[in-house]
Formats: sequence, structure tokens, C-alpha cells
Amino acid sequence: MKKTGLLLVLCAALNGLAQTTASTSDQGAGAAPVMTAGSFPFERVQTPTSADLYCAGFISEHAMPNANYVAGGLHTPIASKFENGDLIYLVGGGYQAGQQYSILRELRDPNEQELFYGQSKMLKMLGQPYSELGRVRILDTRSKMAVAQVEFSCDSVVPGDIAVPYADKTPISFHPPVRFDRYLPASNKTGGRIVMAKDFDSEIGTGAKVYLNVGANQGVKVGDYFRAVRSYDADLHDPVDSLSFKAAMSEDSLKYQPAFEPNFLTRTKGPAIHVADMPRRAVGEIVVLSTTPTTATGMIVFSLEDIHVGDNVELDEQ
Repeated sequence: MKKTGLLLVLCAALNGLAQTTASTSDQGAGAAPVMTAGSFPFERVQTPTSADLYCAGFISEHAMPNANYVAGGLHTPIASKFENGDLIYLVGGGYQAGQQYSILRELRDPNEQELFYGQSKMLKMLGQPYSELGRVRILDTRSKMAVAQVEFSCDSVVPGDIAVPYADKTPISFHPPVRFDRYLPASNKTGGRIVMAKDFDSEIGTGAKVYLNVGANQGVKVGDYFRAVRSYDADLHDPVDSLSFKAAMSEDSLKYQPAFEPNFLTRTKGPAIHVADMPRRAVGEIVVLSTTPTTATGMIVFSLEDIHVGDNVELDEQ
């Protein structure tokens, strides 16, 4: 019985070897190797929650009305930040008991430093960024200021934040896990760029919110997926990542050290490596949560490495 089992194992091994040899022979000596499905990881999408949808923020081409805003709360001036369950006072008109309002904040970047060349100019052309802080319900309108209760908060509400009528968000359907092609060639599909991230972050990952410079005018709609891609040429122009290109190789046994173009300062007789010729790589997947005519708010649902503000995006039809 043991001998029979051993023979079966040997036959299976020889059969597999024969198939591998035949496959290699069929490709031919000059045939390019084909990456199999196993070469790519599964894209396991993180499903956005209600908080992701209603706390994502956006960039608006037109300024949001700011006549209605937060003046304070029940424990003013001792408390200046308000969250779930707190009572707040709203300045402005048009309030009615039972109405719901979204609380927004008109943003400015306190860092005042570009994360990629031309970012400030691009953001100025796209409009004003806003954060979404939560939802309140009007309880009383008998005084000069309306009394509202915070029903849901994404972040602390402070005096000066503006109130706009609440609107439901469009639900999103998600695709099942699929193979993520890291080296998918460029196409002529709708493309753009990540121009900003929530909280002005620069390096972001799964779950983070990002803002794209393409919107409804380009046919982008809620639920669309964008692939975030980056070229090595982009790394070459990054003030931090580019430093590694300038470093000498650490392998002492290599006779002629190579150099990355255009950094030939350390090059002797070694080869010149052209960074621009390296394939662009996909670094993650973004689902669109909301759109304006010129922008889209997205959530990173899958990432293989850090995604950077300034990375390019391309519509990815699953």
C-alpha cells in the first residue's frame, strides 16, 4: 500500500515537471514572460461606514452660504467645543423646530506648504475646501438664536462653524474582492490627481479621505472607483524620496556602481539607470463618496503602500 502511494506521488511530480517544460517550450526563447493571476494580490475592499460618508468633507467651486452659524452652547464660555448630545445656539434665519442641519467648517491649511509643485494654484482654481463636522436638529426657535442639539458629530463643533440644510448621501455599492493589477498600462479613461487629503495629511492609507480634481463635469459619479498610480519619475522629484536615488549602492563587491539618471555625481563606469523608463505602479484603490461639478471626494479602500497627495488617479472599471 505504501509503495503504491509513493508511485502515485512520483507520477504526479513527473507529470507536473513535464507540463512546466512543455509550457516553457511553447513560449519560445524570445517570448516575454506573462504575469499570472497569482502574481497580483487580492483587493479586499474596506466598506465605508455612515461616518465615512457623512464626515468626508469636500471642495466646492462655489462658497457655501455662511449666514447661519454656531454662536456657542449651553456651557459657553466654559466650553467652546461641542459634540454628541450637546446643546448649541445658531445665529441666522429660516430655522424651524425639527429641521436638521449639517455643520461645516471653511478650511485653511495652517501648514502653508505645498505637498507637490503647483498644489496651491490648483486648489485655488478648484474652490474652497470644507470639513463636515456633524448633524444637528433644531429644538427651539423662540429666541433670537435657535437652540439645536448635536445628533451626530464627526469632530468637535466650535463657534464660527456654519450650518447648512442637511441632505442624505447617495448609498454606494461595492464590488467583491478582485485581483489588483499593479502594473496595468495607462489608458484613455478619465484621470486626475489627488490634490488634498482630509486633515491636510500628506501620506495616507486605507480609510483616509482624499479630494480629486475631477468631478461630475468629467462624468465622475458616486460609487466610481479610481486607481491611484505613481511613476518612479515622480519619486525622483519628491524632496524626500529623491535622496535615496542620490545615495551610492551599498554592495561593495559590485565593480562599477550604477547611477540613477539624472543623478550622475556618483557614477564611475557603471550603467546609467533611467528612472523614467521604469513601469508606473498602482498603489491603491479609491471609491468616490460624493462629487461636485469640478471635484470628487474619495475614500481609499485598498492600498499596497502609502498613497501620496499629488499621486495620479485613473478611472478603474471593475
